[in-house]
Amino acid sequence: QTLGVIDASFSVNEGEIFVIMGLSGSGKSTLVRLLNRLIEPTAGQVLINGRDIAKMNDIELRDLRRSEISMVFQSFALMPHLSVIDNTAFGLELAGMPEAERHARAMVALEQVGLAERAHSYPDELSGGMQQRVGLARALANDPQVLLMDEAFSALDPLIRTEMQDELVKLQAVDKRTIIFISHDLDEAIRIGDRIAIMEGGVVVQVGTAEEILRNPANDYVKSFFKGGNAPHQWPRIRADRPRTGRFICCRIAVLTLTLS
Repeated sequence: QTLGVIDASFSVNEGEIFVIMGLSGSGKSTLVRLLNRLIEPTAGQVLINGRDIAKMNDIELRDLRRSEISMVFQSFALMPHLSVIDNTAFGLELAGMPEAERHARAMVALEQVGLAERAHSYPDELSGGMQQRVGLARALANDPQVLLMDEAFSALDPLIRTEMQDELVKLQAVDKRTIIFISHDLDEAIRIGDRIAIMEGGVVVQVGTAEEILRNPANDYVKSFFKGGNAPHQWPRIRADRPRTGRFICCRIAVLTLTLS
């Protein structure tokens, strides 16, 4: 056995882009999968709008994933035999939504990511950036309150990656969704994040704005992320400071034990 997440306690504000970052193996991807129970926590709570998802039964959890939480992965995970619009509407189809309604919802999502004109194309006809836009549209089609994004842009070329970061922030400014974004890239975290949580060895060691963490790093590990970087006035910020509403997600994972076979 190995401990995947040992101590992760934090709250996420409604309408916030909350970035979780750390080195490979720090537990950040495991943590984001705990937030929608793709991995079962051994102990602790994950409260979303006051409800503990760790205590939900299968039906409640399924409904939560279909209507309130969506996830975008690093891999595009598109089905090659389905058109762009059918890939986008796939989750709605699984939920039993009639074709006309799910296609209408999918088209709205594709318009949001700038791919409406490619609705009837197939994945192999799209660039990597376009494929990731389809993955994002598929998540948006469910109209979730919470969007989980696990290294969603890390496989893209730098220019396309920057474009996707810009697109995400623009979408969030309109829709006011709560976004939890996993990254190992400090520039990306600073560029899109309202606040950042830094993980080390399965522990969330510090949470704050980039400026707060830079001024008062919790330890040498945290300090190393900012070492040699630009001064705050040179940071690639595209987020405007704005007031936050109350806590929306509270995560208190005491210990997650992963059994390795």
